[in-house]
Amino acid sequence: MKILCVAEKPSIAKAVAEHLSGGRSETRNTRNKYIKNYVFDYDFGGQPWGNCTVTMTSVLGHITAVEFPSEYKDWKHPPPERLFDAPVNTVIADDKKDIAQNIETQARYSQGLCIWTDCDREGEHIGHEIREAARKGNAALTVKRARFSNIERAHILHAARHLIMLDDRQVNAVAARIELDLRIGYALTRFLSNNLKSLGGPLANLVISYGSCQFPTLGFVVDRYFRVKNFKPETFWSIKVKHKKDGIDVNFSWLRNRLFDRASVVILYERCLAAKTAVVTKVQEKPTKKWKPLPLTTVELQKMSTRFLRMTGQQAMTAAESLYNKGFISYPRTETDRFDKGMNLRTLVQKQAQDNRWGAFAQNLMNGGFQQPRDGRHDDKAHPPIHPITYAGPSAALNEFEKKIYEFVVRRFLACCSEDAKGVATDIDILYGEESFHAHGVIVLERNYLEVYVYEKWTGTAELPKFTLGERFEPHEAMMTEGKTAPQAI
Repeated sequence: MKILCVAEKPSIAKAVAEHLSGGRSETRNTRNKYIKNYVFDYDFGGQPWGNCTVTMTSVLGHITAVEFPSEYKDWKHPPPERLFDAPVNTVIADDKKDIAQNIETQARYSQGLCIWTDCDREGEHIGHEIREAARKGNAALTVKRARFSNIERAHILHAARHLIMLDDRQVNAVAARIELDLRIGYALTRFLSNNLKSLGGPLANLVISYGSCQFPTLGFVVDRYFRVKNFKPETFWSIKVKHKKDGIDVNFSWLRNRLFDRASVVILYERCLAAKTAVVTKVQEKPTKKWKPLPLTTVELQKMSTRFLRMTGQQAMTAAESLYNKGFISYPRTETDRFDKGMNLRTLVQKQAQDNRWGAFAQNLMNGGFQQPRDGRHDDKAHPPIHPITYAGPSAALNEFEKKIYEFVVRRFLACCSEDAKGVATDIDILYGEESFHAHGVIVLERNYLEVYVYEKWTGTAELPKFTLGERFEPHEAMMTEGKTAPQAI
């Protein structure tokens, strides 16, 4: 029996072929310089196929596109609103015809088709495109789909033995989104461009494009720009109290925070000075903790990369995609922030024990420190959180961005498998004159996950001296301060 396997990208096809063939595949060129066909024998285990001859190939993402018929492509006629009910054609893109032809040709000699696209909606639709191209060569093909989220060998072999059906509901959802993007984008781009041409000047020859995501985002950016530009700062005043006890400086903050009337603050400040002494009205000590991070999602990876690694979101995703294709991390596009209870996370932790940076921490987890990661609220039912698959040692061929992302993913994963940081929080309230002030401090007792997750600090870790309820003291310093309001940060 002959089976045609098709992946979403060449690197995945090569990796899957390597695992399924045990490194004994025959490589054949195609008419597209990026696409190779890998031929080998593999036993699928009898559901629905057994021992088969496999041809593994790939596409380069989507192979089809949607477009309007030629009579709707004139910008002057018909009017833009007609594009909302105009017919739409699905065509194979010119630069993808060789790829589609390769699939059609290989399908003629096959009895089954196995789709190896990413396990998300977009991957499901690409799988549908592959199925339609293959059926042009053989309409009687049995079609199955492999569900996988990384290209670790054991995971790929498990996916090959547990094939599922293509989800046509997800296919239809993506198809609807693609058609809506076409109709809305074309209609509004044409409407904006045609109407702004009449203003002349630089707009006369420009195409003012509209995108369902980028155009509203531009609106948010412009709105934020004008809010900042038109912001008028206001002057405010506050009172700060400082005291030194047992060699420790304590800063007490005013519970009113700030007032915008200087005369009122002057009166309150003078009453404080007239009182001379402050009295402790509250002393509270209680255990506290800093929660370990949730499992890593795509949005969190981009945010943290920008904040801590000095990388743009695009640079971070490019590096993460490369690491995924090389088999070092799981699929990096996921909304899931909770691990499936059936995943063997300890095995993944053990693989990191050999590293000289975080290996000792990983080994400590294996020696009894391992804790199940926290469960977030999101699960896209397609991919697990981003996590390391295998160890990338110093000899791994990674560029600087890939090294940074890999280290972040590993440290984040190990932090998830550790304990929360633990400490003691102390709160002191005082009454100075008729005004209340507050001081807060934290003593860190057990750093735990903070030992490996170097990107995060426990802020506000000031140590406070010992105060007793009802204690009176004369503050070393009390001052009235002035400041100005600033635009709210995004």
